[in-house]
Amino acid sequence: MSVKAKKHLGQHFLTDKNVCLRIAHSYKSHQNCTRVLEIGPGMGALTKDLLENGLDVSVMEIDTESIAYLQENFPVLKNKIFEADFLKTELKEVMGDEPFGVVGNFPYNISSQILFKCLEYRNQIPEIMGMFQREVAKRIAEKPGTKQYGILSVFMQAYYDIEYCFTVDEHVFDPPPKVKSGVIRCTRNERESLPCDENLFRQVVKLSFGQRRKTIRNSIKSLLKGNKIDHPFMALRPETLSVDEFIELTQMIDLLESVE
Repeated sequence: MSVKAKKHLGQHFLTDKNVCLRIAHSYKSHQNCTRVLEIGPGMGALTKDLLENGLDVSVMEIDTESIAYLQENFPVLKNKIFEADFLKTELKEVMGDEPFGVVGNFPYNISSQILFKCLEYRNQIPEIMGMFQREVAKRIAEKPGTKQYGILSVFMQAYYDIEYCFTVDEHVFDPPPKVKSGVIRCTRNERESLPCDENLFRQVVKLSFGQRRKTIRNSIKSLLKGNKIDHPFMALRPETLSVDEFIELTQMIDLLESVE
């Protein structure tokens, strides 16, 4: 039995054993977390190496054909194969309250959404190890000062240390995608929470990058409500600000609101 890749699910099955092995070995069990949830395992090319690497693996798959294949070929995963949409799943109902890592060759069309979902459970997910479209992977890992640095960079780096691990060529997939892929590792940093209003922080970041060609002063004008902040940040463009500087900016805006 084999599974045919389905375009509407964004499936591109990894066929190179060395790449699978390299991804599996790149998972470092940050904070001693050996429980992992693999998203979109397909026919288990990566699953096999994760298991052989001594990890306690559960998998989540939306494709019924892949589910049947995994049930037949991976008896070790009995009761750990979840037929569900990761983006629509209450993860605590599946994984309980204990920490778990997230691993996968993520479908390109929902890879950013997968990360935003992981951010909701950031204090339960100490490590994310994934393959993305290369441009997206580099954007997540990008540092301030470049055009690639943006909303996803700031949100992820607020809570995770990001490492770009390696690039994967198109020919190791079936069917091959039209772009190269990149593997990144995200390990939870020491910020249990941000030292500012986190909802306001998200607003500030989104507004700033929503008009990234404008200065911060102009892009967040709606949040200032006629007030002024006298700080060098205000004359800069958003891609120049670090996570810590966005936190500081949020604190200043919050202070204005509390004064009112």
